[in-house]
Amino acid sequence: MAEKHSPSSLGIICRKSMLCFFLFASSLFMLSWYFVLHSTSSSGFIDLSLLPRPKFTSVIGNGNSSSWNRKDVEPSIGNRAILVDNEEQEENPQKKDDLGGVKCSSFDNNSRQLLKIFMYDLPSEFHFGLLEWKPQGDSVWPDLRTKVPEYPGGLNLQHSIEYWLTLDLLASEVPGIPRAGSAVRVRNSSEADVIFVPFFSSLSYNRYSKVNPQQNKSKDKLLQEKLLKFLTSQKEWKRYGGRDHVILAHHPNSMLDSRVKLWPAIFILADFGRYPPNIANVGKDVIAPYKHVIRSYVNDSSDFDSRPTLLYFQGAIYRKDGGFARQELFYLLKDEKDVHFQFGSVQKDGVGKASRGMHSSKFCLNIAGDTPSSNRLFDAIASHCVPVIISDDIELPYEDVLDYSQFCIFVRTSDAVREKFLLNLIRSIKKDEWTRMWQRLKEVENLFEFQYPSREGDAVQMIWQAVARKVPAIRLKLNKFRRFSRFGTQKDGELRKIPSPGNFW
Repeated sequence: MAEKHSPSSLGIICRKSMLCFFLFASSLFMLSWYFVLHSTSSSGFIDLSLLPRPKFTSVIGNGNSSSWNRKDVEPSIGNRAILVDNEEQEENPQKKDDLGGVKCSSFDNNSRQLLKIFMYDLPSEFHFGLLEWKPQGDSVWPDLRTKVPEYPGGLNLQHSIEYWLTLDLLASEVPGIPRAGSAVRVRNSSEADVIFVPFFSSLSYNRYSKVNPQQNKSKDKLLQEKLLKFLTSQKEWKRYGGRDHVILAHHPNSMLDSRVKLWPAIFILADFGRYPPNIANVGKDVIAPYKHVIRSYVNDSSDFDSRPTLLYFQGAIYRKDGGFARQELFYLLKDEKDVHFQFGSVQKDGVGKASRGMHSSKFCLNIAGDTPSSNRLFDAIASHCVPVIISDDIELPYEDVLDYSQFCIFVRTSDAVREKFLLNLIRSIKKDEWTRMWQRLKEVENLFEFQYPSREGDAVQMIWQAVARKVPAIRLKLNKFRRFSRFGTQKDGELRKIPSPGNFW
C-alpha cells in the first residue's frame, strides 16, 4: 500500500523539490554565462559586476574558489602574439611599458608575427602616376634602387599615408634596403593575411576631384569607377567578398563615390566623421595618424618655464558641422594675455609661424572642425606641446595599445565652451604634471612619424600592426561564412553577395 503523507509533509516535499529545481536552473544559467564569457574576445562585452558570483563559477573558471573578477577574463587585444612577449607573460602580472599601457609591439622584436600582404599590381595611373612618374618598361612600379618619386609638399602631406605604406611594401622585396619588418609582400594571394589596394585616393581627391570644362566627370571619379570594376572582378575579391582587402581613404572626401560599394573591406581612415557606422566603424577599420606638417622639435631642451605661451591655437576658426566650438572658444579666449588663438593658414610662412608658436607653448588646442580629427594633434605631438583635445567623437590611432591620457588632456565640448572652465582647468596643471606629460610626448612621437625607409616603431610599422590586430576577427567572420559551403549553398565556395551594408560587424 502506498505510504500516505500529511498535508504538512507534502508541503515540505514540494518546497524541497522547488528548491532543487531552482538550484538546477541557477546552475544552468551560470553555465550559460560562463560559456558566453569564454566565447567572446572582448573583456568589456559583459559587465561582470552585474553577474551573480557564487563559488562554483570561479571553480569552473580557474580551478579554485577565489572570487571572480574582471582580471580573470582575457583582455581583448586582438592578435595577442603581436602584443605580448611569450606565453609565460600571460601567467605573470601584465607587463607595462613606459607608456602605461599594454606592451606594444613597436618595442618588441622577438615575438612579432610578420603580416603577409598581397598587393595588386595596379596600373601606375592609380598610384605613382598621380605623382607624374612615368613607368619604365613593363613594370608598373618605380625602381627604388635608383630613385624614389617624391610626394608633393604642403597640406597634401598630411594625408600621404598611402604613399608611405606602398613604398614600404615595395621595399620589402628589395634586398639591401634597411627597413623595419612588420609586413612583407607575398606574390601568392592564398598565402596572404590581407589584400592591399595601392590606390592613392587622397592624392587623387586633392589633385583631380574638380571637373574640367571638357569633362563630364572628374579624373578622381573615373579612377574610382575603374578601381571598383577591377576589384569586383578579381578572384581575391570574390573569394571573401572583399572582407580581407585593405583600402586607403585617409582624406575624409576620398573614395566618396565608391566607399558604399567597397564597405566590406578594411578602410584605413583619419576618422569616421563622414561615414555612417554600417560603412566604417572602429570594429572593422583602422584609424591612422596624419603626417605632421610643422617641423619636428629636434633636441628639445625646453621646459615649463621657457615656453611662455600657455595655450596655442592657429588655424581656421569658422567651421561647419561639429566645428562650432572653435568659434565659441575664440570669443572666450582671444583676449587672454597668455593665450594665442588666431586665424592661420599655410600661406605667408604659416607653417613656419605655427612651428615657432607650438614649440614655445605649453598646451596646444586640438578642436573638432568639419570632421572630428585634424592634423593639429600630430603637429602638437611633434612639437612636444601637450595636446588639449576638444572633440567628442574623435577616434585615435593605436588606442587599443596606447594610453593617450598620459600625454593628452581631454575636455568635453559642453565643458570647454563654459566660461572660464577651460582656462581654469589648464592653469590647474602644475609644472611637475606638465613635465611628466612633456616627457611622454618625446617618448611616443616616433609612433606618429612617417619616413622612408620605415624604421622600427614608426607610423608605418604601427599601422601594419594595427591591421594585423584585425586579422583574427576577419578570420572568424570568414570561417563562419564558410560553415555551409560544402553543401552547395554558395557557388564555388565564395561568399554570398550582400546588396546593402546592413551591419557587418
